[in-house]
Amino acid sequence: MKIVVLDGHALNPGDLSWRGFEELGSCEVYDRTAADETVRRIAGAEAALTNKTVIDAAVLDACPGLRYIGVLATGYNVVDVAAARERGITVTNVPGYSTASVAQMVFALLLEICLHAGAHSDAVQAGRWVTSEDYCFWDYPLLDLAGKTLGIIGLGTIGKAAARIARAFGMTVLAHSRSENAEGRSLASYVTLDELLARSDVISLHCPASPETEGIINKNTLAKTREGVIIINTSRGTLIVEKDLAAALESGRVYAAGLDVISAEPMRADNPLRGAKNCVFTPHIAWATEDSRKRLMETAVRNLREFIQGRPVNAVT
Repeated sequence: MKIVVLDGHALNPGDLSWRGFEELGSCEVYDRTAADETVRRIAGAEAALTNKTVIDAAVLDACPGLRYIGVLATGYNVVDVAAARERGITVTNVPGYSTASVAQMVFALLLEICLHAGAHSDAVQAGRWVTSEDYCFWDYPLLDLAGKTLGIIGLGTIGKAAARIARAFGMTVLAHSRSENAEGRSLASYVTLDELLARSDVISLHCPASPETEGIINKNTLAKTREGVIIINTSRGTLIVEKDLAAALESGRVYAAGLDVISAEPMRADNPLRGAKNCVFTPHIAWATEDSRKRLMETAVRNLREFIQGRPVNAVT
């Protein structure tokens, strides 16, 4: 079997191994693939692995030998799944590999907003503590999480993991979700979106990108929040209308935002949140701890192995 990895650098910049795929067939790995290179690279391949490289109906038409597409991520919107299904091509994804690391990033962003550990470390390294007249100093308000209310929009697997951490910090947890279950009720109080907006000190987004959730944080919903709310987004950038959030940060309606994702990645120079007041960014790395990437690699290899043996797992077609 000829196996082609179209954009392997994000998963494996050099600290992991492609050996698992190499044991399953002839494996070619490309760090990145431009749109006009996709067909040429997977022509003749039976299996293609992609993270963000688009495989649409036109690509499938040009590659009739393709039998399997493995998405090296949980979201699989980069593949035209309907077109693959029509052509009998199996598409798999990798669910659940980054739950712990994404929930961890929620609180990395939130704690940076509350305590500004990085900025204070920089101040100490610059000599501010050496020359301080007092035994301590701080440059920003320092905020407790205990006693605050966290509102989670989308109480799925990652949302529940975040809820558990929030409860350990002594936070009250509210949730608005498209479905409710007993486990969710043990971690949070389900409420309407309007109630969550009105009562939450911190709002964390954990819902998938869809027509229903696109722009769920916008000028109208922000107007319903508490003055000084904190917004955290480790889910999908399209959940936020970025110009509206930038305006709310500038006015103080939103105290701060911690964002691991934005609407167009990599960030464009004219993104309205670039340089916004009290906005902390990480460059879409919540998923990318070494442990998470190892789990992703292992599951992706298992997905292809099980397909070859005639018993597909994690199939979305």
